[in-house]
Amino acid sequence: MLVARRISSVFGAMLVVLLVPLLAGASPRITKTYSYFSISGRTADDLDDQLQKHGPLTRSTGFRHPGATQIKFGGEVTYLETDRNCSIGDVNVTLKTHITLPRWVNRRQATDTLGLIWDTLSADIKRHEERHAEIARGYARKLENSLQSLGSRKTCKELESEVGRLTKSMIEDHDRDQLQFDIIESKNFDSRMMRLLKNRSASAN
Repeated sequence: MLVARRISSVFGAMLVVLLVPLLAGASPRITKTYSYFSISGRTADDLDDQLQKHGPLTRSTGFRHPGATQIKFGGEVTYLETDRNCSIGDVNVTLKTHITLPRWVNRRQATDTLGLIWDTLSADIKRHEERHAEIARGYARKLENSLQSLGSRKTCKELESEVGRLTKSMIEDHDRDQLQFDIIESKNFDSRMMRLLKNRSASAN
């Protein structure tokens, strides 16, 4: 007997779950979309103020940020039940990432110096958010492979519990890796920006 179970209940609270049934045997269905928020201003202080006022608000921190990546895991697992045991049928993990980035409407009127600073900063913001999406993609593939590798259990109830424990553990690992990435990026921000500005300035000359 084929028994289908969604894996919605085992995802961490900080991640929004998306449940989308997929074709059997498919690799993780991964999508990425973008949106932008506009800022204005003609000085560095203006831009800093605009980013703080209009940047996306994240629930996990309660603060606005210059960029954000929304991550939504979901999926479906089917179980093959016989008189003797229960095994995994199909595993379909889904992932949607949505990246929000700033767009400076006065960029064309900027001085060369301020334009250089903004181009460097905005590129670094995009790189940072893309890395968050990349981390999530790695875990989506790892989760699907790990679930597919689970052996059989005496009952589907036991196997379903094992799926829940594995998924919960992997999502917790994902959350920790994302947080660790943010911590490292924050510590290295000043030195990274100075290096990037120096490199851009040299390339422009």
